[in-house]
Amino acid sequence: MDDRWESEVIEYGAINITGFRIVDATRPHVKDFLANWHRQDTATSQGAGRESISAQAALMYDAVFVLVEAFNKHLRKRNDKNNMRRVTSTSNQTINGTKPLDCYHNRGWVTPWEHGDKISRLLRKVEIEGLTGEIRFNDDGRRQNYTLHVVEMTVNSAMVKVAEWTDEAGFQPIAAKYVRLRPHEIEKNKTYIVTTILEEPFIMRKVSDTGEVLMGNDGYEGYCKDLADLIAKKLGISYELRIVKDRKHGTENQDVSGGWDGMVGELIRKEADIAIAPLTITSERERVIDFSKPFMSLGISIMIKKPIKQKPGVFSFLNPLSKEIWVCVIFSYIAVSIVLFIVSRFSPYEWRVLTISGSTDSAISGRNDPGLQHPHTPQGSPHMPTSSMANDFSIVNSLWFALAAFMQQSCDISPRSISGRIAGSVWWFFTLILICSYTANLAAFLTIERMVTPINSPEDLAAQTEVQYGTILNGTTLDFFRKSQINLYSKMWEFMNSRRDVFVQSYEEGIEKVRTSKGKYAFLLESPMNDYINEREPCDTMKVGRNLDAKGFGVATPLGSPLRDPINLAVLSLKENGELAKLVERWWYERTECRHGDKPDPTRNELSLSNVAGIFYILIGGLLLALAVALLEFCYKSHTEATRAKIPLSDAMKAKARLTIGGGRDFDNGRRGKKRVLAAEVPTLTTFAPKSNTFISNSSLIINLWVLAINSVEEVLRTSKRDWEHRERSSTQQHTYPGINCYQESPSDNSPANSLPTPPPPPLVAPPPPPPPPRRPRRNVTFAESPPKSPKKSKSPKFIFQRKLSSIAALDVAVPWTPASPRHWSGLNDKPEYIT
Repeated sequence: MDDRWESEVIEYGAINITGFRIVDATRPHVKDFLANWHRQDTATSQGAGRESISAQAALMYDAVFVLVEAFNKHLRKRNDKNNMRRVTSTSNQTINGTKPLDCYHNRGWVTPWEHGDKISRLLRKVEIEGLTGEIRFNDDGRRQNYTLHVVEMTVNSAMVKVAEWTDEAGFQPIAAKYVRLRPHEIEKNKTYIVTTILEEPFIMRKVSDTGEVLMGNDGYEGYCKDLADLIAKKLGISYELRIVKDRKHGTENQDVSGGWDGMVGELIRKEADIAIAPLTITSERERVIDFSKPFMSLGISIMIKKPIKQKPGVFSFLNPLSKEIWVCVIFSYIAVSIVLFIVSRFSPYEWRVLTISGSTDSAISGRNDPGLQHPHTPQGSPHMPTSSMANDFSIVNSLWFALAAFMQQSCDISPRSISGRIAGSVWWFFTLILICSYTANLAAFLTIERMVTPINSPEDLAAQTEVQYGTILNGTTLDFFRKSQINLYSKMWEFMNSRRDVFVQSYEEGIEKVRTSKGKYAFLLESPMNDYINEREPCDTMKVGRNLDAKGFGVATPLGSPLRDPINLAVLSLKENGELAKLVERWWYERTECRHGDKPDPTRNELSLSNVAGIFYILIGGLLLALAVALLEFCYKSHTEATRAKIPLSDAMKAKARLTIGGGRDFDNGRRGKKRVLAAEVPTLTTFAPKSNTFISNSSLIINLWVLAINSVEEVLRTSKRDWEHRERSSTQQHTYPGINCYQESPSDNSPANSLPTPPPPPLVAPPPPPPPPRRPRRNVTFAESPPKSPKKSKSPKFIFQRKLSSIAALDVAVPWTPASPRHWSGLNDKPEYIT
């Protein structure tokens, strides 16, 4: 390690560098050599004129002197002078039997010199003082008793000896006295010229509140102006701020003096002492000027026009799932419905027997029991009940069950077979996971206004040609793409170089081109400028993607300037105490012109009407569809009734309309306001023939046995009562019946009369009965048949058990009857009649 490395290692900043040095410049022998070497003519002696020598050159110098000293020792011997002269002769002839040294290698081997062994022994005996210290060899030809100096170099000191190492004593540290790297030769009384360039927010013109243009340093403001003030304060100097004449940063230009233009050229020509500006540190510039440590880190970034934020659409609630998923869900719904329909058709456990009573037109169903029989109707009777097989899972009901499960709602039907339950279970699991995933992702889609950008990274920019991109001519950004060996950046350079119109002359031109190109142009510039412009009105630009490289802005000085190191230390100090970060916050974000207050509060994510308007549209559409279907059903039913009754369609529709408006009132014969009240309804008695597969549990079997027992008891009671009544009529020959109570009011639907059986008819020859007591006015009653009822749903054994108990209790209640009635009783199993 020697002094000539000083200018190189200092670039590493505050890194401590420790090395070895074999040349001790404090020794008198070395001082004399360096003095003579410095006075040598550089034209005749290559490398002369320097004040120091490298370790490699010093070792070569010592090696030559060792060889010379060995030959001198041999030549000093009188007997060998002539032999040595003959040995060193260039003739190929042998002299006195001694062959000269053959250095030709074309034979593939080298002939050893016959005096080589003698010279080798002389070299091991040499002891001289060279530039690298005392030179001495041992018997093996290795150097011994030499010293290496351990030195250190830091940013604040020159190479300082901190220890010694010898082959005998080893490492021996010494007390080091650090000195300054070079003295601060700063002229305090001098006004230094600081060159800069007008570029927001680094340097800007300042106007007073009264509109007066200020002069001197007070006429400028910005990040670099504040930085210059801080550096000048730390160094204790004064400065004058000047704008660069050609308004350029600095590139190589052989047409100008010094070979560089811009601020770099002014520093080379000594027209300025310092350059404080957004000047990028590059290797080309480092060769001609000095830079301080970077006061700002940056990189090449991408600026595009800010796209308009897209608010959630009317049907944004569908966005949590992609279109492909929704289509798959619809097909899955249809497939599950079809599978449920098929497995219900194939499975015997989904079928049930539907028995329709001939007397009451009521349906009694029994699941898996074809042995249903009517106990009161003999074979061949016109009132014999009919049976048919039914399955709850029709295609419509299957669709309804699958839809109810998908909407997490209950349904009035459910599969009873194992195959149907397996299909329903997997559909429930499917809908559970799907709805949980949808719900978890729904909030983000409804509360966030998304900004869709066409470009999100440099890779996106290079992979397309619709959006053009460019940079400033004659700048470091252009040089980066032109010299880059990375495939991505080389591809971008080829695109830009083939379209010369994408390049601009200044930042202002490039920014304006971004704003007027309607999203078809991207500008490549340094990230600090990109961030600053994005905070300026009209706030229509934005930065996308990562930085393409990493570099920094530095304070520049001429080569060898005494200001470099003090400025370097000042920049490091400002960075450590946070002053540089405060400047960035002040000039980039505190003076922003763009509002950021409209950002949604993360603690309040309330939805607006635009977020959920779609579900309201679906609700309104569903209600309108229901009304339309109801109107179609009304028209269809009216047409059916008109065809069956052979009346005009308009009359049927009017009757249906009156029924719709009146809500269940009787409109027969043009009358209104009188309710039809069921007088008596005899429940159909049905006996279930037990089968092995009808009742699964023991409780169901017990209830079925109870029903059979009650049916038998009921039949016995009915027969006994009928015989008793017949005997009473025969003995008294009267047309009155015990327990008859007729009231003027029409019994309500909940009155006991509605649930009583109709009394048997009187004999046709019976005389009229005596008038009743004048306690209460009587009214004539007529009986009318009610319309046939639709088949009822199958009831559980427990319900049938309760129904039978009610029927038995009703047998003990007398039913009023009037002989003036135009209709006779037709028996217990007749259809129910109504009183008007």
